Amino acid sequence: MHSDCTNVHKMIERQLIDILKNRLEKFPILTLVGPRQSGKSTLLRNYFPDYEYINLERPDYRHLVMDDPIGFLSSREKGVIFDEAQQVPELFSYLQVESDEKNRAGQYILSGSQSFLMNERISQSLAGRTSINRLFPFDISEIGLRATVFDTIYTGFYPRIYDFSIEPNEFYPPYIQTYIERDVRALRSIENLTTFTRFLALCAGRIGQTLNLTSLANDAGVSVNTAKSWLLLLEASFILFQLQPYYKNFNKRLIKSPKIYFYDTGVVCSLLNIRSAEMIQSHYLYGALFENFVIAEIIKLQSHKGYNKRNVYYWRDNHGVEVDCILEGADGKLHLIEIKGGATMNTDYMKNLKSFPVKGAEVERHIIYTGENSLTTGDVEITGWNNLSKVLGELAEK
Repeated sequence: MHSDCTNVHKMIERQLIDILKNRLEKFPILTLVGPRQSGKSTLLRNYFPDYEYINLERPDYRHLVMDDPIGFLSSREKGVIFDEAQQVPELFSYLQVESDEKNRAGQYILSGSQSFLMNERISQSLAGRTSINRLFPFDISEIGLRATVFDTIYTGFYPRIYDFSIEPNEFYPPYIQTYIERDVRALRSIENLTTFTRFLALCAGRIGQTLNLTSLANDAGVSVNTAKSWLLLLEASFILFQLQPYYKNFNKRLIKSPKIYFYDTGVVCSLLNIRSAEMIQSHYLYGALFENFVIAEIIKLQSHKGYNKRNVYYWRDNHGVEVDCILEGADGKLHLIEIKGGATMNTDYMKNLKSFPVKGAEVERHIIYTGENSLTTGDVEITGWNNLSKVLGELAEK
């Protein structure tokens, strides 16, 4: 690995480090999943230097391990990191036996960029023996915000962009291409990668919208079942996620379809062919991009603080009244969040927050917008751009 990369990563401390170290003292196996190039290998090699590092994407290492798995594992006195562990599914049952025999914490670290393959194996072999953690590209507590909202959305958060000062329009197209050609092809027998690429771009054009599977499938020229399985695939490799609607305690008919968002807005911009931060300013999806950025940031911050919960929703009734984001706190309190791309505070922003039928739950109302000023008015906390890192960090703790 390039030495500069290591140095920069040491400067940009990842939030998850202390949590990983702590969990490694409690579980025989630590699992770290996340998208390709989110910094998993760098983190593990830098912060766990006493562990032997084995990258299972290399055929020679795969042979080394699988020619005699029992011999390999039992001869290792110190811990082993298995990177891209999903490449060798047979390994998991051997790890189960070996970790049970040694019966001590911190024996193995598994890392991978495809969650469902990992989870499938883990649920079969390693249930109760491993702590599963997620590492995404940087969050705003790790690298801060860029000068403008447009620049932040356009650049995205992948470590290589920051390590090597790569322009986003140089980084993302090959990143997306490699992901499709390597991971997608390996995971599903997708004959037509061009159709899949178009499908991915169509998903990017639908961020922040209620998912209509039939329309998405028709536009992509595939069946509804194919569209469904491709969405699962994109979720499993941490490219996008579905935000589910909140409908606890509501009797009347609510919208039950999820919304699509991507984990990184830089990926979305590339798929939408946005080639500069300036283009975002006048783009018809600017509001949805800002909304995507805020919601993805909350989910990344939660993961990096070690929470594996998913308590983030949206709400919409059948009259079209909508709250962009709802966080259900551990104490049962609901945090209603309206996300607005405008830089000028507008009292209309409060309308939907006030329309939400509380139904006995305790509620806190928030507006996040891109203006300078943060203030509290009545029972609504208004957060501007300069205060965003602090407030999102607090919300992620709920």
